[in-house]
Amino acid sequence: MSDQAKQSGGTGKVIFFAILALIVIAIFLVPTGHGGLAFHPMDQFEIKALFGGDIHWYTVTNATLWMGLTVLGVVLLLVVGSSGRAIVPSKGQSIAELTYGFVYKMLEDVGGKDAVRYFPYVMTLFCFIAFSNVLGLLPVSFTPTTHIAVTGVLALLVFVFVTVLGFVKNGAAFLELFWVKSAPLALRPVLAIIELISYFVRPVSHSIRLAGNMMAGHAVIKVFATFAAIKLIAPVSIAAIAAMYGLEILVAFIQAYVFTILTCVYLKDALHPAH
Repeated sequence: MSDQAKQSGGTGKVIFFAILALIVIAIFLVPTGHGGLAFHPMDQFEIKALFGGDIHWYTVTNATLWMGLTVLGVVLLLVVGSSGRAIVPSKGQSIAELTYGFVYKMLEDVGGKDAVRYFPYVMTLFCFIAFSNVLGLLPVSFTPTTHIAVTGVLALLVFVFVTVLGFVKNGAAFLELFWVKSAPLALRPVLAIIELISYFVRPVSHSIRLAGNMMAGHAVIKVFATFAAIKLIAPVSIAAIAAMYGLEILVAFIQAYVFTILTCVYLKDALHPAH
C-alpha cells in the first residue's frame, strides 16, 4: 500500500473517531427528556400530513410538497429560464445549457450514439435528483431522496425500462449480457449465475446508495447542530456544520451524477449486451 493511501486511510479513521467522540459527548451533555435524548437526528425524515390527520395514499404530505417544488424548480430552469434563447444568455439560460450539455455528453460517452434518443429520460432523472437534493438543504425543508420509497421507485423504473428495452432491441440475444464469452468455458455457467444475481441487485444498490448518502449527511448535520447548544464545544460545532453543509452541497450533485451515470451504463448494457 502506498504512503498516500495509508495517509488517506489514517485521515478517514481520525474523522470517524472524532465524530464518534462528539456523539458520545452529546449523549452525556445534552439534556434528556422522558423518552431518552432530547434530540432526535432522524425526526427530520418523518413523513407528515400537511393538513393534519392520518396518512393515506392520497394524503398530501411534506414529501409531496417538496417533490412538487422540485418539479417546479426543474420547469423554471429548463423551460422558463431558457425560453428567451438569447445569443448572449442570461444566468438561468447559461445554467440550463450547461446542464443540458453535461448530461448529453455523459450519455453519449457512456451509452454511445444509440443511447442519445433516450436523453429526455436521463435528463429528467438527473435534474429531479439534483434539485431534490439541493432543495433539501434549505432550512425546514424535506429531502424526498432520503427515502427509499422515492429512490426505490426511481431505480425500479430504470431497471424495468432497460430490461424491456434490452429484450425489445435484441430479443433473446439480450441474455448474452450474462454469458461471459471471454471467460473459460468451464467458468461461464458460474459467472452467468453471478451476473444474473448482480443484475437483479441493481435496483437495490442503485436506490440505497442515493438514499443512504443523503440521509447520512443530513443526520450528521443535525447531530452537529445539537452540539451548538453546548457552550463548551459550540465553536467546534458551528465550524463542523459549515464544513458539512459545504460537503453536502457537493454530495447533492455527486449523487445525482452517480445515479445518472449508472443509468447510462445500464442503457449501454441494454443496447449492446454482448460481452
